[in-house]
Amino acid sequence: MARLPPRAAIIGLAGPALTAEEAELCRDLPPFGAILFARNIVEPAQLSDLVEAFRGAVGRPDAPVLVDQEGGRVARLRPPHWRHPPAAAVFGALFARDPVAARRAAFLNARLIADDLARLGITVCCAPVLDVPEPGADPVIGDRAFAADPHVICSLGRAVIRGLQAGGVVPVMKHAPGHGRARLDSHQALPVVEASAEELLARDGRPFAALAREETWAMTAHILYTAFHDTRPATLSPRALRFLRHRLGLRGPIVSDDLAMKALGGAPGDLARAAIVAGCDAVLECSADLARTAAVLAASPTLSRASHARFAAAARRAVPSARFHRARAEAALARLLE
Repeated sequence: MARLPPRAAIIGLAGPALTAEEAELCRDLPPFGAILFARNIVEPAQLSDLVEAFRGAVGRPDAPVLVDQEGGRVARLRPPHWRHPPAAAVFGALFARDPVAARRAAFLNARLIADDLARLGITVCCAPVLDVPEPGADPVIGDRAFAADPHVICSLGRAVIRGLQAGGVVPVMKHAPGHGRARLDSHQALPVVEASAEELLARDGRPFAALAREETWAMTAHILYTAFHDTRPATLSPRALRFLRHRLGLRGPIVSDDLAMKALGGAPGDLARAAIVAGCDAVLECSADLARTAAVLAASPTLSRASHARFAAAARRAVPSARFHRARAEAALARLLE
C-alpha cells in the first residue's frame, strides 16, 4: 500500500507502548511526528521501542519525535536512567560571573542532552526557552528563562542550539514572540499582553530575531497580543505569524504550542485549521485523547511543500559531531558549574 503523506500535526501518545488504536490512526491519518511526556517513559529499551513502533505505524523512519528536555522543572527524562540537566537560570547566573564559561557550560549541557536523546531515537528537543521575563509575570517561566537580559538570552540560547545540533538533535525556540510578560499561565488561561509591536520587537522578540538565521524550529505562545488581534491568541493570528516571519525574520518551521492548553477554546479540529491558516507549519496536539487527536489529524492538511522544505532544512543543520567523549564532557561541565 502506498505511504500516505503526513498531516501537519504532531501528536501525543497515551502510554509507554503504542496502542492498537493509536497505530491504526497513525496509519490512516499519519501525523508528521510525535511528542513524548513522562507518561510515555519507563526505561531506555522501552522508550526506544515506542519510538520505533510510532515510526513504523506512520511508515516514515525519519518522522520527528519530540520531547521537552529543557532541564530543571521541565525535563521528561530523569534519573535513574538519565541525567537531570540544570535549569536555564543556572547558566544565566554563571554568565553574570563569567560569560565565556557560561556559554561553554550551556553548550556542553545541551550536547549531553542531545546524546541522551539521540541514543533513544528522539530527534527534536523543545528547547531553548528564549522568553524574557518581566517583574510580576506568572512563574510558569521563572527559572526556565536564562536571565532578564535579552543579550544574555541570545548568547546562551545560541550555545544551546549549537550543542543540540552538534548531537544531531533539532532545537525548538520557545515561546515566540515571547511569554515573559504574561501574568497568567497559558496552560490554565489565556494571558493578554498589551505591549506594542515595537516593544515586542525591541525586547521580547530580540532573542528570536537574533537567532532566526539558525533556521531551527520555533514554537508559538498561546497569548493574546493586542498589538496583533483583539480576540485571537498569537497561535491563531495571521498578523502575529506575519510578525514572526517578517519582523523577527524566523526562517525555520513554526509550530503551535499544545492545542489542548486551556488558553485556547474551541473544537480541536477548528483550532488546528485556524493555526495552519494563520501560518503555523504544524500543530501540536499533546493530550493523547484519541478522539481529540483524530479530530486534529482529520482537520489538519497534509504538510505543505514549503513547510516540508523548512523542516528538512532544520534537520540538515543537526549533524552529529564525529568526536564526542561523554565522560570528558560531563567532567568539564561539572567543573564549570562548581
